[in-house]
Amino acid sequence: MLNYTTLTFNNGVTIPQFGLGVFRSEVGEETAQAVQWALEAGYRHIDTAMAYRNEQDVAEGIRRSGVAREEIFITTKCATGDIEKRQALDCFNRSLDNLKTDYVDLYLLHWPVPNYEEAYEVITRLYEEKKIRAIGVSNFQVHHLQNLERLGYLTPAANQIELHPAFQNREVKEYCGEKGIIVEAWSPLGGKDFLLLDHPVLNAIGKKYGKSAAQVIIRWHLQIGNVVIPKSVHQNRIIQNSEVFDFELADEDMAAIRALDTNKRAYWDPERFGTR
Repeated sequence: MLNYTTLTFNNGVTIPQFGLGVFRSEVGEETAQAVQWALEAGYRHIDTAMAYRNEQDVAEGIRRSGVAREEIFITTKCATGDIEKRQALDCFNRSLDNLKTDYVDLYLLHWPVPNYEEAYEVITRLYEEKKIRAIGVSNFQVHHLQNLERLGYLTPAANQIELHPAFQNREVKEYCGEKGIIVEAWSPLGGKDFLLLDHPVLNAIGKKYGKSAAQVIIRWHLQIGNVVIPKSVHQNRIIQNSEVFDFELADEDMAAIRALDTNKRAYWDPERFGTR
């Protein structure tokens, strides 16, 4: 069993700080196998979304693993089309069916598209009905979070955002810290189109500790207080990604990684969702 760390949301619910993300894991056997391998390796946090179209495969991986549902922290997300069409409740119920569960540990609005305020009201009611243990958002900028606060809505437990050494998303990260909102990093290694695994600074740091660049990046996320959900579909990498709890980056190494920030996204801008 992994000796993983946990963080505590503003409502008292705890979340494993490290988990498996399945963004861009292929529908079918690839995702199911990755989830099974992760759980067998000691992972207890799986992050998926309606938009990934692999929730059913996550459920199959969980079934194969034999790990009890109550031991696993499951995050999924309301799809943008369902937010825009005011179908958040239907989206949530479809996720429950796909995941073969009667509750979700963390449910997020995937992007701040039109009608997100109404969708947030819907998931707040589901939270009050105890069908969701914690609610949050994904890809929300500071002004979106301020809007929820202005409307008097429940403070999100989490905001899942693009965040990696080359794009440290500092304004949103700092604002969330001020408001007690936990930051989750998606594409934490830089992403499929922007991987940082060959970066000389990260590899040099890795050599100091006998670790890979990926392990250094994951450790950096943990030390700055992020939830980190690296994606992999290879068993050896899934295991290697989890081997980050036996060392700690020194201050000078943390500073060197902080200096890698270009403030340039590798993926979509929440202000212009769907563009680069």
